[in-house]
Amino acid sequence: MHRDPPPTLFASCNGMTLAYDSFGDPAAPPLVLIMGLGTQMIAWDEAFCGQLAARGFRVIRFDNRDIGQSTHLAAAGLPDIGRLLGQALAGLPIDAASVPYTLADMAQDTVALLDALGIDGAHVVGASMGGAIAQEIALRHPQRVRTLVSIMATSGAPDLPPPRPEALQVLMTPTPTDRAGYVARHQQVMKVLRAGSDTHEEALDAPRAERAYARGLNPAGYARQLAAILASGSRRERLASVRAPTLVIHGDADPLVPIECGRDVARSVPGARMVTIPHMGHALPQSTWAPIVDAIAGHAVQAG
Repeated sequence: MHRDPPPTLFASCNGMTLAYDSFGDPAAPPLVLIMGLGTQMIAWDEAFCGQLAARGFRVIRFDNRDIGQSTHLAAAGLPDIGRLLGQALAGLPIDAASVPYTLADMAQDTVALLDALGIDGAHVVGASMGGAIAQEIALRHPQRVRTLVSIMATSGAPDLPPPRPEALQVLMTPTPTDRAGYVARHQQVMKVLRAGSDTHEEALDAPRAERAYARGLNPAGYARQLAAILASGSRRERLASVRAPTLVIHGDADPLVPIECGRDVARSVPGARMVTIPHMGHALPQSTWAPIVDAIAGHAVQAG
């Protein structure tokens, strides 16, 4: 299933330099993929992107700010994640001005990338934190979103089920910066996030981690992205104003963002549809690609 990546390109976006690449016919309807917390664009596997491109899309993936080969905001400092997480778990609001940036800023990055590429509107697909960013784009820049797909993401409402303890633990454990430590840590994290499913994927974890390591780590960026999530609060009430045709995709075994979180997004967006992927945790193993690609492509075509 391996496919060589296209060349990595760079664009100036919202004061950032974002690394991106694309698949498929440049004249095809654009579909932008937004990845999750501390995760580089290569987590959208080349073969997965190729399958979407084969369905008639120009598929664009990119590194969010503070990850991979996009701008690292070292001068922004390190947020106090313990304090922020404590506030969030207690249901207390977090002042957006107290963190380096929010998901709204990351949504603006994505829109600026569309601007740089001369794209008026795109099918917007996000996973995990990327799903939350996609929701913010649909809320703040509705004219740019042809369709919205929110994968394993939450509305951020504080009354939703929290992560399972083992998933929260891997979320909060510092990332080693040496190569062997990083690879071992990634293997452990993915085993937890897959929640016991797709064990054959374990053979792919080390080479994927090696590739991410080679592109560049930024543990402080992970902390700043997590602070952005925590400070962005609930979107539940605002989601009622989303007008983009919306599809929610969620695994029923997700240990980090329990499926009730996805159901909440689907309930909150008028007319949203939900596709549940059996046995899927908080990951995109190869066994899920066919139903997810079918769902995304079908949603885009149906919505026109």
